[in-house]
Amino acid sequence: MNSSDSLSKLIKEKSYDYGFSYCGISKADFLEEEAPRLESWLKSDKHGKMSYMSNHFDKRLDPRELVPGAKSVISLLFNYSTTNQQKEDSYKVSKYAYGEDYHFVVKSKLKDLVSDLKSLIGDFDCRVFVDSAPVMDKVWAKKSGLGWIGKNTNLIHPKSGSFFFIAEIICDLELSYDGPIKDYCGTCTRCIDACPTDAISPYVVDGSKCISYLTIELKEQIPDSFKNKLNDWIFGCDICMDVCPWNRFSSPHNEPLFHPNTTFLDLTKRDWEELSDEAFKQIFKKSPLMRTKKMGLDRNINFVKPII
Repeated sequence: MNSSDSLSKLIKEKSYDYGFSYCGISKADFLEEEAPRLESWLKSDKHGKMSYMSNHFDKRLDPRELVPGAKSVISLLFNYSTTNQQKEDSYKVSKYAYGEDYHFVVKSKLKDLVSDLKSLIGDFDCRVFVDSAPVMDKVWAKKSGLGWIGKNTNLIHPKSGSFFFIAEIICDLELSYDGPIKDYCGTCTRCIDACPTDAISPYVVDGSKCISYLTIELKEQIPDSFKNKLNDWIFGCDICMDVCPWNRFSSPHNEPLFHPNTTFLDLTKRDWEELSDEAFKQIFKKSPLMRTKKMGLDRNINFVKPII
């Protein structure tokens, strides 16, 4: 198992064994095209209060700053699409948060995958990432042919849509590299037209206007200018993906840890409003909703519920 081709093939085959839907590989190099885009986005304050986005600028653009001697970025997609639905009379939660926190679930699978690979090919230097470090995951996934970055800035796979978590293994292995694919958004503007806060312009999202940012990342009071615009979303938002035509190709995941707590699916608006601290901890014990804590969720509920 010496050639880069056979090694790359092995990595991809093994990734499927651990539940990843797609795997692509690109050369660990400086993201020259992204540098001015990132700088412009930050200077325009489109990151809102997410000050961490302006940190580690060099590391975001060059994976060798994160893993010295890195030669390859292995990008992987893990499906979280689901047919489960909340009650119609409920405050809305993004599908990615229906089950256990993906950071832990997917990272555990990544570590097992790396351990398995090392047992087969010998030791190599690497780090694994799941939305937890200054890694431009969508850009690397695009470079490795796992889809194109759509007008809503989400990665879209032509056969499976965009309901995926993106993960990376940055390593010092010399591998065979995949290339990017064509952008198939065409003239479609459904994601732009559907966004109730006008956060999306073609291929740029103003993070400071995004419902996901307002309900999760923003720690202070949501500005009154967004009153009656959040469409009952209290944690994240799926609007721009739900309307994307490419998500008609998505299929339900088969990861047991992402299955929702049935109590959560049955919550009505009144249930959410009356949810006790104890019930919150019990229902959402390992959920991404623990990020906002009960206090943050209450803030969001109070902001979206109508004033009587």
